Amino acid sequence: MKRHTLRGLTGLALVALLLIGLIGCQGGGQTGAVVSEDPMEIARARGLSPADVVAAVKTYQPTGTYDEYIMFASGGHSGQVLVIGIPSMRLLKVIGVFTPEPWQGWGFSKETKEVLAQGNYDGKELTWGDVHHPALSETNGDYDGQFLFVNEKANSRVAVIDLRDFETKQIVKNPLSLSDHGGTFVTPNTEWVIEGGQYAAPFEGYAPLDQYKEKYRGLVTFWKFDRERGRIIPEQSFALELPPYWQDLCDAGKQVSEGWVFCNSFNTEMATGGVEKGNPPFEAGASQRDMDYLHLINLRKAAELVEAGRTRTIKGFKVLPLDVAAAEGVLYFVPEPKSPHGVDVSPDGNYLVVSGKLDPHATIYNFQKIQDAIANERFSGRDDYGVPILDFDAVVETQIELGLGPLHTQFDPNGYAYTSLFLESAVVRWTLGGPWAEKHGRDPWTVVDKVSVHYNIGHLAVAEGDNVNPDGRYLVAMNKWSVDRFANVGPLLPQNFQLVDIGNPNGPMQLLYDMPIALGEPHYAQIIKADKLQPWEVYPEVGWDPTTQSRHPAATRPGEERIERRGNTVEIWMTATRSHFTPEHVEVRKGDRVIWHITNIERARDATHGFALPGYNFNLSIEPGETATIEFVADRDGVFAFYCTEFCSALHLEMAGYFLVRP
Repeated sequence: MKRHTLRGLTGLALVALLLIGLIGCQGGGQTGAVVSEDPMEIARARGLSPADVVAAVKTYQPTGTYDEYIMFASGGHSGQVLVIGIPSMRLLKVIGVFTPEPWQGWGFSKETKEVLAQGNYDGKELTWGDVHHPALSETNGDYDGQFLFVNEKANSRVAVIDLRDFETKQIVKNPLSLSDHGGTFVTPNTEWVIEGGQYAAPFEGYAPLDQYKEKYRGLVTFWKFDRERGRIIPEQSFALELPPYWQDLCDAGKQVSEGWVFCNSFNTEMATGGVEKGNPPFEAGASQRDMDYLHLINLRKAAELVEAGRTRTIKGFKVLPLDVAAAEGVLYFVPEPKSPHGVDVSPDGNYLVVSGKLDPHATIYNFQKIQDAIANERFSGRDDYGVPILDFDAVVETQIELGLGPLHTQFDPNGYAYTSLFLESAVVRWTLGGPWAEKHGRDPWTVVDKVSVHYNIGHLAVAEGDNVNPDGRYLVAMNKWSVDRFANVGPLLPQNFQLVDIGNPNGPMQLLYDMPIALGEPHYAQIIKADKLQPWEVYPEVGWDPTTQSRHPAATRPGEERIERRGNTVEIWMTATRSHFTPEHVEVRKGDRVIWHITNIERARDATHGFALPGYNFNLSIEPGETATIEFVADRDGVFAFYCTEFCSALHLEMAGYFLVRP
């Protein structure tokens, strides 16, 4: 049968749409078995409206065809990252990052255990993570598809994922903090990975809350990234000490604002809570003032001061002190409407959009006005720590009323901005001003459209919508509640990613698709054009170590398989291919230390083998060409059948062997 293209509503889809339109079929929520091959009968039986059919055509991905975009979304409390195709909204992969992931063997092999251990807290193993904000690497402010960074809020960790194989290569633990909601974001050429802070705390040890103003501090951390090595370099990284306000999301400047970093804050009241003691609760105490402070950070100047040795060392980490930052032109504040939750930089780098849950407006700051105000010392004062506060009226471009509970903003190439409205459960489209309005002939700073989403949207993601060259086309609303969108699965419901078509700059936005997310609670996502990604199909050579992206020292080729004993240590060099392991029998004594290397010698795409060793808690996923290692003490005697966990061939069940442990 001829394949019918999705472009232009041709083929059977167009027939269905026309027929439905002719008969005036309206959505009636009908269900039931549909046995007809006639599009009109199918649509009528299912109660589909013309809009439903259009949405189906726009998202349907025929078998064997690939999505145009790939979305990397945080996996929330799972500790992982989700990979989703767009427009199909198919879940393609879950990348193991901060917690073990058995299907991939992440956290089970010696190599991946060592990467996970990089994120331990004072030697303590962490068994969960609160993943928040993925960030794609950039070249000249544009996604380049090489690396992905992501932060983990609960324990202030940042991970590096290599997009040649979609696997985590490094985890760094921030030694100065335990909460880092504002990361990760990258500078336009990925020299720095920005990790914002969250809840203020002492950098070292204990201090009572009545010493909050004196002993507690905020921070933002700048991790130096070496692209050639594909690693963060902690010894070249540093933190900027900040007042004990609660820093929130950050964004890096671009184009005209490159070299600067912008971070929200809240709780400039420095409230410490204690409702059980009769104090105002945090939500009241941290919301008393009309304004909080947008942090303006001159990163280039900060890096120069660090290079000049103007730092102090805390817990082995370089810190640029607050008094130095305030005195040397590194740090400035600008008043922003209270309780903001995001600062987003326009593609040209000149406009900073700030919105907050308690103000229906977006406040737009002009970067050039900010520079003029700094140069002319247009200050309204200094805070208690000596940081200059720029005059609000001198730097604001405008304020635009968007709706209830505005949060996060992204952009498209047509001069539009898109902001999530948490309380209103909607996405609003509005026009940028300045050269954007002139170029597209539109009224500046004007709301032009809204679309309802379901429900309580937090972040949103537009295709490449936070870099210098946004694509537009699609928007994904990351909704915190799903309520009645899906079948009831008990009191704990999935969250809802909704795909919205924003491709028509002169027409309305259209809600296309609901995708339940059963890994809570996702927060943020970035969407990249799929052809920018160039992942490997198989590893470059047999015997590859993915954690180092080089040949594994224990790589084993056919004919090199062997078992060697050295005292109480038994070391195995094994190969895996369809449909057998070599060797198939491994015998040790109880109490022996076992080092077991397994090399998948396949060179065919998708010829992955698993390795399960029941009773010893191991499962590996060994991709074509990969070598993986497990190490353990054989502390349990008996006979243990090991087997392949990936259905690899017709004789998959026969791909097994025996691990024998003599008493």
